[in-house]
Amino acid sequence: MSKSAVEEQPQKAFGWAARDNSGTLSPFPFSRRENGDDDVTLKILYCGVCHSDLHTIKNEWGFTQYPVVPGHEIVGVATKVGKNVTKFKEGDRVGVGVYVGSCKTCESCQQDLENYCPQLIFTYNSYNADGTKNYGGYSDTIVVEQRYVLRFPDNLPLDAGAPLLCAGITVYSPMKYYGMTEAGKHLGVAGLGGLGHVAVKIGKAFGLKVTVISSSPDKEPEAINRLGADSFLVSSDPAKMKSAIGTMDYIIDTVSAVHPLLPLLSLLKVNGKLVTVGLPNKPLELPIFPLVLGRKLIGGSDVGGMKETQEMLDFCAKHNISADIELIRMDEINTAMERLAKSDVRYRFVIDVANSLSHK
Repeated sequence: MSKSAVEEQPQKAFGWAARDNSGTLSPFPFSRRENGDDDVTLKILYCGVCHSDLHTIKNEWGFTQYPVVPGHEIVGVATKVGKNVTKFKEGDRVGVGVYVGSCKTCESCQQDLENYCPQLIFTYNSYNADGTKNYGGYSDTIVVEQRYVLRFPDNLPLDAGAPLLCAGITVYSPMKYYGMTEAGKHLGVAGLGGLGHVAVKIGKAFGLKVTVISSSPDKEPEAINRLGADSFLVSSDPAKMKSAIGTMDYIIDTVSAVHPLLPLLSLLKVNGKLVTVGLPNKPLELPIFPLVLGRKLIGGSDVGGMKETQEMLDFCAKHNISADIELIRMDEINTAMERLAKSDVRYRFVIDVANSLSHK
């Protein structure tokens, strides 16, 4: 008979979990492993609420293993470090992102691209090599091998910096890989949510001209005045979309709902690049003619390796980039999920774990 979540590991832990595809989260006692020689134990202070968390708790991708404690935008303080740990000491500000393990020997791992390892171990809704289950950051503590822990720069706010561990690296990595960083070039950001608003800030820090492409006209003042975008394009306005045809060098598509790609491809210049990082739960239709006739590229990208994620955090600290957040208590998470499903957040919920997670 398998052990319960409370008995599986020696160290007591407490969080909020979803137990079925209703997605309703509620208090959940469980356990973590003891801090090993290569491990860092974190006291979790804040955890961002990612759209992936919503997909997972409702099993919209079809592979949720309940009970699930979500959360992969985790920041806190190191409370214990193993004897082999050289990069961190007790008291350090640290972060944990989307994954907590990989094989370390494959080509991807050898190239600091752990995020593409075939044996990647996600921070939650996954199992370790020894069969024990991983639970995420909607909880009080987590134990992670030092390779998968990040140093959080001193001048980066812990609460507003937490979403960078997923949203930040998700847009930074493709911009670097696909060469979308040349100052003066024109970047379109499709979708102005958790990912999109960070893409605007990072794009501006690279010196790009940034246009937000959104179906919500009411977001225009915020996009330009608050986030620093140069212009705003309403994707539901045919006349405005037509006038913008062939004006953009790159587009980063952050939309997580099913949407047509043809209007976005039309906005690109010859040799333009469309990189998609949102994860719709149904396939998108890919028109080939605009790719062929304009020598355009469409690509994808999934977070980043540990080295690049640290580089991204340091870049954001240097340029004073953090997420625009709404800080919530742990017991407000179900309402927050309902609002996130309706895109009713500016622009990322972050749970104030340390000050609101009660064991009662």
